[in-house]
Amino acid sequence: MDLLRAIIIGPSGTPYHDGLFVFDCLFPPKYPNEPPMVYYYSGGLRLNPNLYNCGKVCLSLLGTWHGNNTEMWVPGQSTMLQVLVSIQALILNAKPFFNEPGFDSSYPGAEGEKKSNHYNEEVFILSLKTMIYTLRRPPEHFQDFVVGHFRSQAHDILVACSAYANGALPGSVVVKNGVADVNKTGKGSAYGFRSSLAKVMKLLARDFVKNGSTDCEKFQTSRS
Repeated sequence: MDLLRAIIIGPSGTPYHDGLFVFDCLFPPKYPNEPPMVYYYSGGLRLNPNLYNCGKVCLSLLGTWHGNNTEMWVPGQSTMLQVLVSIQALILNAKPFFNEPGFDSSYPGAEGEKKSNHYNEEVFILSLKTMIYTLRRPPEHFQDFVVGHFRSQAHDILVACSAYANGALPGSVVVKNGVADVNKTGKGSAYGFRSSLAKVMKLLARDFVKNGSTDCEKFQTSRS
């Protein structure tokens, strides 16, 4: 096999939760003695320091970023599964602001947390736009998966959006039985974020309804 297409579901507890992130992987002739090449379908959006809008995936395991020996590709031992798990765990994480080299030391303590929270707000908006992009242009061979995922998750996604518009920090909400459970508190939802979120929510709700999701109509006119 020379090519592989994968979709990673954004992990709970991160500003990427419930999103779908599409990657194409090319296995070079010397694989597994050298790492695969991975392309990210960004839709032109930069929602992580390690995921470029041109599609580049910056990861030591892929040889696209320097790292220590334990983080690099080990010929004959490292695997494609390891790459995908690393993207999900190390890139699509709860505080992607600190993925930028040196930011963990340059912005310690409260200042770093404030900047990280603000970055998560920006990232969450881009993640919602990625949902719209993916739903409108589902990747080939994954059309049914995309439709099914967003049809089942639509209401919970929009409930979480409402909680973020009301002050919860993006990534902090888990929806249980249609009710938002905020598992951490903090000062969030600046006016600019709330305004952008309200606009994207309406577009997303409209697309969710077109996709066959139920109980989403009320979010099309929400004034969050």
